[in-house]
Amino acid sequence: MNKKKWAIGAAGLLLSLSLAACGQGKTVATTDGGKITQEEFYDKMKSTQQGKAQLQQMILNKCLEHEYGSKVKQSEVDKQFDKYKSQYGPQFDTILQQQGMTESQLKESIKNNLLLKEAVLDKTDFSNKQLEKQFKKYQPKVTVKELVTKDEESAQSAISDLNNGTSWKDVAKQYGADDNAKKNGGQEISFDNATSGVDNSVKKAAYKLNKGEYSKTPIKTEGGYVVIEMVKHPKKGTLKEHKAEIKDQLANERLNDRNTVHKVVSEVLKDNHVQIEDSSMKNILSGYLDTSKK
Repeated sequence: MNKKKWAIGAAGLLLSLSLAACGQGKTVATTDGGKITQEEFYDKMKSTQQGKAQLQQMILNKCLEHEYGSKVKQSEVDKQFDKYKSQYGPQFDTILQQQGMTESQLKESIKNNLLLKEAVLDKTDFSNKQLEKQFKKYQPKVTVKELVTKDEESAQSAISDLNNGTSWKDVAKQYGADDNAKKNGGQEISFDNATSGVDNSVKKAAYKLNKGEYSKTPIKTEGGYVVIEMVKHPKKGTLKEHKAEIKDQLANERLNDRNTVHKVVSEVLKDNHVQIEDSSMKNILSGYLDTSKK
């Protein structure tokens, strides 16, 4: 079972499995043709792959919350949620609907991923060689003004005007590709070497700039041609100073490695002494635990 199977499921599945434990004789729905009890609903759901996957997720979430809940702050969850919301803008609600999720479910998913990352940090080793290798790729978080233009010619004209002393604000107003860019002087973005959603060509150009400098040639990205100006570019510093950040980047990489995630999940489940009380579901975690003696 790979990491993706530990994704947050639909609210309906979560509700069905949690309600089933509250009283099997209770009625879920009634019709002229008869009623559907929680016991019937539970028996039906636990026979499906979706139901089994949801129970697996719920078990893991309980264990992760118990072990690492104190290390994941709600402020960090909200921060990542706001980042997604800002990134997708007006399309955010549509994308949520396409994924079959609500805002609360997305926040829950973000929290679960952060909890799993804490488990990876706790249960995998980071050798000096690995840390040094990652530090070579490391860049501290920089902040730039980014101006997206409609074409390469406009980007070049914007740079020429900046060379001639025109202010960034006036250049953005004239050459910005949309009304928001014209009004706000482009957008201010922050990123480090591991930040996703930022074109690599923008990162590469940014790391060459000092504070107050701007790109001297148009930068080609998937979204068009852009011009950037450096707002904040801290010094790289030393590995010792940024060890926690380097470990965090390595942990994020390991979250994409199915073997690492499988090993970590197995250890978390074992440490929390998971037992499946429903005999028909006793092998639900067989890919992670030895259930032969239960």
